[in-house]
Amino acid sequence: MKYPKKVVIGDITVRDGFQHEEIFIPTDAKLWLAEELLLAGFKHIEVSNFGNPRGMPQFKDCDDLFKKIRKSKRIKHLIDNVMLTAITIRERAVQRAIDAKLEGWGPDRILLMVSTSESHQKKNSGLSLDEYWKMSEEWVKKARDVGIKVNGTVSTIWGCPIEGPTEMSKAIEFTKRWFDIGANDVEHADHDGSASPDRVFEYFSSLLNSVDNPHKQIAHFHTTRGWGLANVLAALQAGITNYESTMGGLGGQPANFVSGVPVSGTGAYYYKDPSDVGLVSTEDMVVMMDEMGIETNLDIDRILEIGKIVEKIAGRRLRSGSINNGRIPKSLSGRD
Repeated sequence: MKYPKKVVIGDITVRDGFQHEEIFIPTDAKLWLAEELLLAGFKHIEVSNFGNPRGMPQFKDCDDLFKKIRKSKRIKHLIDNVMLTAITIRERAVQRAIDAKLEGWGPDRILLMVSTSESHQKKNSGLSLDEYWKMSEEWVKKARDVGIKVNGTVSTIWGCPIEGPTEMSKAIEFTKRWFDIGANDVEHADHDGSASPDRVFEYFSSLLNSVDNPHKQIAHFHTTRGWGLANVLAALQAGITNYESTMGGLGGQPANFVSGVPVSGTGAYYYKDPSDVGLVSTEDMVVMMDEMGIETNLDIDRILEIGKIVEKIAGRRLRSGSINNGRIPKSLSGRD
């Protein structure tokens, strides 16, 4: 079995993980988690979403959270060497990020997103694909002009929750287009857990044969049907070295109900049971990679301790099996 001996992992719990929660996560809890993730060795975390908080109240503290992270004494020695990302699906959100950057507390990187499914693109952004590409060409340049890096995400690569099967080759075309208009890296997203390991291997093998910057390709898997880590293994075998995940496998679509109040979120859920939704668990992925001899440059023991607290923040048991069972011993215990 061939796979990389070193990978880069970004944790996106503070944004992607918490957005699916039906209670508002206190700002100080988000701050604590952001600090702990950076202290555990992560160089890239997602912080919040600059979109309209009326439909996504989990992000109503976006400005405050970014400011608190920038001012934190706990991570003062780290902050200049990490990347804080914000989601900015539409123009107004990008402008908010640009203004924040110019004021000295904004994101290092923003994320724009296209779907290979026209229906999903319209539902997610309110624009057609042609309209979104035109918008992106303008705003990628504006963001980069003020020193903000841009991630271009490609979604619904392996299937769409609205339309069904999609054509994988279209995602490779979109990847090249993102780089053509100035994106710094590209996230390849299994939006709803549609990807099976064989097609993950097929896609990423084809992708890496088609691009000259493999280190700028990021794998993002949901584990709705329980295939998340199998897909990570398939991506590793294809040669992918950059991954994203969430603590406890949290995450999914922005919730339609937050702290007792119905909100628009992303409309009707795409799943029979919203509790089934989630990303690959950070804890389980780093423990698995450690056992495989893959270097992550992360403090795995600290990550497992963080995971226990994240369960307390969320108020329930999460998906990680490694939080309770820990790492696999590397030497004999000495017990009879």
